[in-house]
Formats: sequence, C-alpha cells, structure tokens
Amino acid sequence: MSPALLIVNADDYGLTPGVCEAVLTAHDRGVVSSTSALVVAPAWQQYGRRLADTGLGVGIHLCVVGEDPPLLSASEIPSLVDERGHFPMSWKQFLVRAGAGRIDTADLRRELSAQAESAAASGARLTHVDSHQNLHQWPQLSTVLFDVAATHGLHAARCTRSNGWGPASLGVRALGRVFEERCRRRGVVVPAASTGLDEAGSLDRPAMLAAIDALAATGASSAELATHPGLADDPDRARYQWGYRWADEFEALCDPAVRRSIEESGFVLADFGTLAGVGTDRDAST
Repeated sequence: MSPALLIVNADDYGLTPGVCEAVLTAHDRGVVSSTSALVVAPAWQQYGRRLADTGLGVGIHLCVVGEDPPLLSASEIPSLVDERGHFPMSWKQFLVRAGAGRIDTADLRRELSAQAESAAASGARLTHVDSHQNLHQWPQLSTVLFDVAATHGLHAARCTRSNGWGPASLGVRALGRVFEERCRRRGVVVPAASTGLDEAGSLDRPAMLAAIDALAATGASSAELATHPGLADDPDRARYQWGYRWADEFEALCDPAVRRSIEESGFVLADFGTLAGVGTDRDAST
C-alpha cells in the first residue's frame, strides 16, 4: 500500500519580497513542497525565475480579484475591471457581477491565458492550477481553468473545501462538489482531502498540527494543506489588509515538530505533479 501524499502548498508567491523569501526558506528548511504563483503581484517579476531551480511544484494562481492590476489593459478585458482598470476587490463583488451575467468568458480567457504564459515563462516546473480567493470553482471560471490546464499540459488542480456551516462555507462545498466532478470528467486530478480555507492566515504551530491530524484522520490517499507564509519584517505587505498571521505560519512550516507530525501521520510530502503521476520523487521537499 502506497503512503498517503501530503501537498503543503504556500499560496501567493510573488506577492511581496518577504512572502517570496518565506516560501523559498520554508521549502529549504521546512515542509513546503508546492507553491502557487500570483503573477499579477508586484514581486513576481523580481522573484519568478527563482523558482526554476528549487524543486518546488508550482501552480498558476489565477487571479481576477484583489489589490493588484491585471496583466492586460482595461480595453482588452473590459468586463473584468472597473472604470479605473481595477479588478473587483473580493470574491463577493466578482460573484455579484458574474451572477448578473456581466463577466465575459472571452475576457477571462484572455487575462488568465496571459497569466499562465507569465508563469510558464519563468521556467518554473508547473504542476497545477488554483486561484486567488478560490474563485476557480465558479463554473464560468473553471471552464477557462480547464482550457488553461490543457494548454500547459497540467493535469491537477486544487479542490477547495470547508468544514464551516455559514453561507460561504456551504457555497464552497456545493461548488467544490461540482468542480470535483468536472475535474473527474476532464481527467484533472484533485487531492482527496484538503484544508486551509477555514484556517487561512491563522495556521500557527498548534493549528497546523491540528490540521495535519485532521487530514490524517480522513484516511485519504492524498491531501493538500494550503498555507500563507511570510516574513515578519515586510513593509511591502502593508497594502494587503487581510489580517493574516504570516510570520506565525512561516515559523510553523519550519518547525521540526510539524515535520515529525507529518511523518508520524503516515504522510509523504509531495506536490501536485506527483499526484498527477508526473515524476517519481515522492518527497518534493528534499
């Protein structure tokens, strides 16, 4: 019987120099085995090519919301931006527009294809697709995700799940079930279990240990732990008012107790490429 795979993914690579340095260090000294490239973010141009020689599996963190501008001009993707050329700030604003039929799929395809090309141009080993604020599970956007994945030969994606009972959590679960079935039909694999949405930005050492225990208790053959590490001293991060405890997550990911917990739980560190059957190295963190 093969050991269960655990993908420890660090989101938002490219956000700031401090986030990029934290991801790289948490891979070298800790348990991060995968990251997601946010190519619209300010530090991507400086740090993107650093990924090529790391051994990290790299996802395309598709983005249509948030503080950072799109790659394309407002005239090229008018339905995705406001009169200032800005994305909606949050998933809620995006879904209101999408639900009203105000998002053009052709605009999504142009912008997200450009983002994927930027990720590929870095020379990073691309392994999967996910998204900023987990909007890739919205059916209109997931249709474009599948096209992007096919273009770049990617056969794995994040499936975001939630254990909460509020309206947002129930919506995530409903969309996740539909997305997982669409992935199955398209030959795109997703981890059998995942966590990190409900705990986003708060995975300190005790919370991370609890999350690993919870994933192990599912008995799943594969799982993803989504994380958000960052260095404590990072003035560039002031523009992102997310309330995340970046440094706590970074310290937890480098804590030997977390690595021991992973090993004792029967997990082997991997990335989405291993999940999709690309390559044979079970431990992407060494």
